[in-house]
Amino acid sequence: MTTIDYSVWDHIEVSDDEDDTHPNIDTPSLFRWRHQARVERMEAFMQKGEELEKSLTESKRKLTEAQRRVQELLSASTDEAKAELTKAQAEEKQLRKEERSWEKKMEEHRREEKKMPWNVDTLSKEGFSKSVVNVKPDKKEETEEEKEEKHKTFVEKYEKQIKHFGMLRRWDDSQKYLSDNPHLVCEETANYLVIMCIDLEVEEKHALMEQVAHQTIVMQFILELAKSLKVDPRGCFRQFFAKIKTADQQYQDAFNDELESFKERVRGRAKIRIEKAMKEYEEEERQKRLGPGGLDPVEVYESLPAEMQKCFDDKDIQMLQDAISKMDPTEAKYHMKRCIDSGLWVPNSRVDEDGDKDEGDEPQYEEVKKEDQ
Repeated sequence: MTTIDYSVWDHIEVSDDEDDTHPNIDTPSLFRWRHQARVERMEAFMQKGEELEKSLTESKRKLTEAQRRVQELLSASTDEAKAELTKAQAEEKQLRKEERSWEKKMEEHRREEKKMPWNVDTLSKEGFSKSVVNVKPDKKEETEEEKEEKHKTFVEKYEKQIKHFGMLRRWDDSQKYLSDNPHLVCEETANYLVIMCIDLEVEEKHALMEQVAHQTIVMQFILELAKSLKVDPRGCFRQFFAKIKTADQQYQDAFNDELESFKERVRGRAKIRIEKAMKEYEEEERQKRLGPGGLDPVEVYESLPAEMQKCFDDKDIQMLQDAISKMDPTEAKYHMKRCIDSGLWVPNSRVDEDGDKDEGDEPQYEEVKKEDQ
C-alpha cells in the first residue's frame, strides 16, 4: 500500500494568530507586527538571492570576456603582446576563482531556502501553474573550420546590414533595426563588428571606431544575456533594450566600463597590426635593395669603417683606393667583397663590340640611399 510522506509538514511556521495572548496585549497589533517581521525577513532573504544571482552572472560575463581576450592574444608574437597575454591569463585565473566563490555562495543560499519553514504566505503560492520557456537546446561544439566557414557565409550575405547596425546611435533605432532583422542577433555579427573596429582604428578613423565599438558591446551584452537565460538571443534582445533604457547606475556603469575596456583592446590590437605591417613593409624594401650577393647595401654601408663611409659619401674613388691601401689586406678584402655582394660597389665590366673596355676601367659604385632616421 502506498504511504504518504508527512515529513514535509514538520517545519511549518505557525500562523501569526495561533498563540494565546495576554488580555492586556493588543492582539491584532501583535499579529500585524509578527507578520510584518516575517515578511521583511523573507524579502531580505529574496533580495540577497537576487544580489547573489546578479553577482554570479556578472562574474561569468567577466570570465567570458577574459577568455576571449586570452584567445585574441594567443596569436600575437610581439613582446608587448606576450606581456599582455601573461596578464590576461592571470586575470582569467582570478576570475575563475571568483566565479567558483559566487557559485558556492549561491548553492549555500539555496540550501538555506530549502531549510526555511513554510508559513501562510509560502503555502498559499501556486503549485500547479505551468510556464513554457523557449529554452535554446544544447548544440554540438563546432570546429574552428566550421565556425570560419559559417562566419564567411554569413558576412557575405549580410555585410551591408551589419555595417548599418554598427553606425546606429540611438537605443530605439538599434532595437527597431534588430526587430526588422533578427537574424543579425548572433555571434557572427559581434565578431564582424570587432574586426570592423580594429580596421577603423588602423585607418585612424577614431570617432567611427568608438561608434561601432558601442554597437559591438550592445551585441555582446545581448549574447551574454541570452547565455545566462539559456535562450535564443533573438528572443531576448528586447529585454536588453528595456533594461538598458531604464537601467540603474550600477548596470549602466558596467556597460560603460566594458565599452571603455573594449576600445582600449581595439587600440592595442590596431597598434600590433600596424607594427606588423611596418615590419613586413621594411622587409619587402630590404629585399628589393639586396645586391647580387644577397646583402643589404644599407647594412653593409653602416658596417664599414668611418674612412670608407666618407669615400662613398664623397663619391671619391681615389680616396677609397687610398683608404683600402692603408688597411690590413685581409680586412680590406672582407669589406670590398661585402660591398660587391651588396651592390654598393659595382666593378665596371662593360666591354665594347671590339672587346675593348669602355673608357675608364676603374670600378664604379652606387650611391647608398639612407633612410631618414
